[in-house]
Amino acid sequence: MAISLQVLYPISDGATFDYDYYVSKHIPLVGKIFGEHGMTSMGASKGVSGGPVPEPGYFAIATMMFPDEASLGAAMEAGGEIFADIPNYTSVQPDVLVGVPL
Repeated sequence: MAISLQVLYPISDGATFDYDYYVSKHIPLVGKIFGEHGMTSMGASKGVSGGPVPEPGYFAIATMMFPDEASLGAAMEAGGEIFADIPNYTSVQPDVLVGVPL
């Protein structure tokens, strides 16, 4: 069964997020490493509003899809370089959600 990994970067007072670095360096790094471990698709969205409130709650949200839990597990085990790169573009501790399609 397909499984998703979502990484959410919440906005808080004093938090920073470098979109240029994220798009030009981090996303390609994720694509390379997770792609070698079965990732089937990846997308990211920049927060622009919070629905009825004008301010977004998140800098960005990334969604990665894997064919199964084993592939996701292998990708996460190989992700050390990805995780170490996070402080290069944000001061935020991201939230992570693993899910299955409804």
